[in-house]
Amino acid sequence: MISHKNLIPFFFIACLGFFACNSEKKETAENVSENVDSTAIQSEQKLILFFGNSLTAGYGIDADDAFAGLTQKRIDSLDLSYKVINGGLSGETTAGGLSRLDWFLEEKPEIFILELGGNDGLRGIALSETKSNLLKMIDKVRAKFPDTKIILAGMQIPPNMGQDYSNEFKEIYPAVAQEKNVILIPFLLEKVGGIPELNLPDGIHPTEEGHQLVFETIWPFLESAISGS
Repeated sequence: MISHKNLIPFFFIACLGFFACNSEKKETAENVSENVDSTAIQSEQKLILFFGNSLTAGYGIDADDAFAGLTQKRIDSLDLSYKVINGGLSGETTAGGLSRLDWFLEEKPEIFILELGGNDGLRGIALSETKSNLLKMIDKVRAKFPDTKIILAGMQIPPNMGQDYSNEFKEIYPAVAQEKNVILIPFLLEKVGGIPELNLPDGIHPTEEGHQLVFETIWPFLESAISGS
């Protein structure tokens, strides 16, 4: 027969087990609640999709220091509920962009920044093909998400393919922007393109300082699109 004195340790251990279980359940419930809250916050975030080539990807530097990463930093500093997606791919042409765009349209981008065409120009691709692909990409975004705001980043190229080709290439972007009624950044690399100290040794891709200036060129257009959301 177990005495009352002998029951005390059993009672004490049982109590400890009871409180431990309740504590674990409470912690589990709190963790679940935190995860749910985190998921809810993420689901409420609107997406900004930068879709481009190595300029967008941040070739040669840390992606966080490229203009897309700098955009996220500015958005976070302003406590805006937006998430930036970097859809940059080195070497990408407008034809390549058109073929892979569907992968990035699984979720709705609130703002879509199209930065493609530079590699077309450097390779001497027919201007009519570049323009056609830009138009088709804009159409594809609008067909799936009519309310998405679209920003087209204008580009210029050196006269390697001849001055006439360079001039006509430059005019593609305002023509597309006007035809599709999208926001146009006249020249993405304003104050950066052709300036050696703001570009890597290849003379094409911006340094961190160069990307900071590119971001400052982009931000007013993006800020306007955000404020109009």
